[in-house]
Amino acid sequence: MSKREEKLVQAKEILMALGMPPAQFNDRSAWVFLALANIRPNDNWSNVQAPLLRTVEIMEFIRDEYGMDYKPNSRETIRRQTLHQFEQARIVDRNRDDPSRATNSAYNNYSLNAPIVNILKDFPNGRWLNKINQYKNQLNNLQEMYQRKLELNKIPVLLPNGDQISLSPGRHNQLHADIIHQFCPRFIGAGGVVLYVGDTASSRNEGGKLMYLQGEYLQQLGVPPMSHEKLPDVVVYDQQRQWLFLIEAVTSHGPVSPKRWYELEQALVGCRVGRVYVTAFPDVVEFRRNAADIAWETEVWIADKPDHMIHFNGDRFLGPHNP
Repeated sequence: MSKREEKLVQAKEILMALGMPPAQFNDRSAWVFLALANIRPNDNWSNVQAPLLRTVEIMEFIRDEYGMDYKPNSRETIRRQTLHQFEQARIVDRNRDDPSRATNSAYNNYSLNAPIVNILKDFPNGRWLNKINQYKNQLNNLQEMYQRKLELNKIPVLLPNGDQISLSPGRHNQLHADIIHQFCPRFIGAGGVVLYVGDTASSRNEGGKLMYLQGEYLQQLGVPPMSHEKLPDVVVYDQQRQWLFLIEAVTSHGPVSPKRWYELEQALVGCRVGRVYVTAFPDVVEFRRNAADIAWETEVWIADKPDHMIHFNGDRFLGPHNP
């Protein structure tokens, strides 16, 4: 058996002993585990390290050190079917250097946690199996501690009706919170009802777009069921003026452009209340970067200048406009 094959077999043995299901002690997961431990074919396990590795760097290590060249489109498979399960099992930490980093950031990284490193230092001739048993006995506590750590970095959002939700950390979701906490009180007032808030990083299943959604209320206003990707980031209904505010938060993706405006108008053709389109930016720099793409007859709000709005022409400063 070559050194390369030996390391693969050993990595599978460790993952099996850690209690991972068969789908996570297959070849792919074993290669990933070796990369996370920074173990090359000729290394002893006592040389284990815990570098902070992005998914692409894990793939590069596997290719360079073990000759397994995973294609770029395998990155999501590695993340969703190996790294996610490693994180749940408390084998790895995500973003140990910055727990507040957004889940969908390009700089997300993974690293073996301290108990796993401690186990590997004794493999294969030391007390590694005893250490694994100790690890399993502590697993519930480790998972609870990690979950509390993640919760601490979430962004709390207090809705006008008193409900509180928590958004995943990140610049985009912080802008969602600013819209609720700063824009709504200033420009919608006490009559505002939040009907939808997207969370670009969190989800019920990991990686989707978890939402605060009042679907029945939206349907009462004539808004048809829409996929969450098509809804603007924040939707608020002004009960007093009977206006529906459709707010796009821009930190990386585009504003309410003419194309986006047209798509939403087509989707909302049966809506029985006036529609107000707003693009929200975190700062003037982001606004300038997108200004040329903003549709006429829409509004702009900038979070670091919360008392002001910019109106893109039309027959009124703020309110619905006829198509």
